[in-house]
Amino acid sequence: MRTDASQNRARILDAARELYAAKGLDVTMRAVARRAGLGVATLYRHFPDREALVVAAFEHELADCDRLSEEALADPDPWRALRGVVDHVVRAPTGNWAFRAESLDEVKTGEARARAMTNITELVRRAQESGDLRADFSPSDLALLVQASDSLSATSPAAARRLVAYLLQSFSARAAPLPAPGPVSVLGADFG
Repeated sequence: MRTDASQNRARILDAARELYAAKGLDVTMRAVARRAGLGVATLYRHFPDREALVVAAFEHELADCDRLSEEALADPDPWRALRGVVDHVVRAPTGNWAFRAESLDEVKTGEARARAMTNITELVRRAQESGDLRADFSPSDLALLVQASDSLSATSPAAARRLVAYLLQSFSARAAPLPAPGPVSVLGADFG
């Protein structure tokens, strides 16, 4: 690929990631081209359709999700592994949509995400089978947990982590709770 073409592709991907993080995946191809400072025809030369652009924009995040889920399955303690996955996702920048964006299901995001979701479902099953995770927990509950933490992350990452810690405690089937998270300040008020 020529240098200018490579630079244009990088500009398009940067613009797409910024817009997807700020506005979701419904952003038009025209808006991405405009943000990149390029013409729509240039965008379409690199990405024939919206699906190709979304997959390319989140290629690294999707691969990271796949790797993370594979590592989690290798952990002999499924509850610890599931908590580790949740912790990783919650601490990741909000621009990391690989686990977050339900609308990624609307586009074919490749084998990496499909494997990751299959692995997470298996991890949930194992944690339930071990007696650590509530039997009524569903893998889709992870999306709710991430959405709840995302709503707090913009104003207080510490509050988001605290909420997630409480939610993980509520998902536990064991009598002994996890260590309580520390107090945080939310919207200028100290609740400690």
